Parts: sequence; structure tokens; C-alpha cells
Amino acid sequence: MDHTLLKADATQSDIKLLCDEARKYRFAAVCVHPYWVAFCAEQLSDTNINVATVIGFPLGATTMEVKAFETKQAIERGAAEIDMVINLGALKSGDYDQVKKDIQAVVEAAEQKAIVKVILETGLLSETELKQACQLAARAGADLVKTSTGFGTGGATLSAVRLMKETVGAKIGVKASGGIRDYETAAAMIAAGATRIGTSAGVTIVTGGQGNQSDY
Repeated sequence: MDHTLLKADATQSDIKLLCDEARKYRFAAVCVHPYWVAFCAEQLSDTNINVATVIGFPLGATTMEVKAFETKQAIERGAAEIDMVINLGALKSGDYDQVKKDIQAVVEAAEQKAIVKVILETGLLSETELKQACQLAARAGADLVKTSTGFGTGGATLSAVRLMKETVGAKIGVKASGGIRDYETAAAMIAAGATRIGTSAGVTIVTGGQGNQSDY
């Protein structure tokens, strides 16, 4: 589970709490904006919890050169996981070569020092586009495909997760993210093929309590 806090107004105290919760409940990673990567890496230096960050977020419309620079800088600051947003405009324009190059630029910038997850924003894609996006991410060398930013239209759905898993098979992982706020939903996503869950409601999910959660 990626314990996530991507609110624009999150404070250092909020981020520290995120790290403390990740430590307490042994989450796989914390997912934060690039600004907070170094702070989280310091907070979690004595654990095996990864720091994940977002690249080209949330729209995916920055150039591949900018995404590559963001990736290199994030890794230098302590990120071990990179969640990049696909170039949706290029995908919907049918420029599949550009979409693949965009993902490859991030994969190459990561230099196998961090895993790369590709955010597809499934709520904006047709089934055909979703399949194409998954195939391009796999061919470009990504480690996981991910449903949503949490800032777009809709979050993770069981149908999208199933289709993503059917498309990529055992080649790469599937991360379900966006709107997952309880144990039952998380379990259903895993049953549908998700290998990683991204949520701000991680504490609620693992304890059944009322955690500090949002859409992001």
C-alpha cells in the first residue's frame, strides 16, 4: 500500500504524520509531491519504507525532457518510486510513438534506481485507449500501470483494474488509486488484479477506524 498525501496545502506537520503512520503500519511507501521527497527520505531513513513521488503531475502535459529532469532530481533527493502521468493528449491524438518515448524518457532517467509507475487516468480513456496505454507502458519498460491521479474524472474502478491486468498479464504490476477508502474496496481491487493500492485512507483501511483521508 502507498500511503498518499498529495494535497496542495499539506504542511510539513502533515507530511511527518504521514511518515509516522507509514512507519507504524508498515506501508510499502509514502507518496508525496517532489518538494517533500528529501524530508520523507530523512524521516524514513531507518526503515525499508520507500519514498514515492509524482512526475508530470497531475496533467501529464509537460515535455518528456522536463519529466526526465524531475525524475533524476527526485531520485537524487531520495525517491525510490516514480509515479509519472502519461501524455494523455498524445495518446488521444493517436501519437503512440510519442507516448512511448515519453514513458521511456522517465524509465531511462530512473536508471533502474527507482521503479516507474505510469498513471493512465482511466476515467478519461475508452477501453481501446486503456488497452493501448497499458501496452505502450509495458513496451516502454515501466514497472507498473496505475489507474488515476485522484485529480481527474473518477478514480479506480474494478472494470478498469481487470482490463489493465488482462492487458499486461504477469509482465508488470497494476496500481489501483483514486477513491479507495475502505478495506472492502481495497480487497476487491486486489481480487481484480491490483498488486499495489494507492490511498490516503491507509490507516482507516488497516484499522477499520476513521483515518485522516481525502481523495488524494
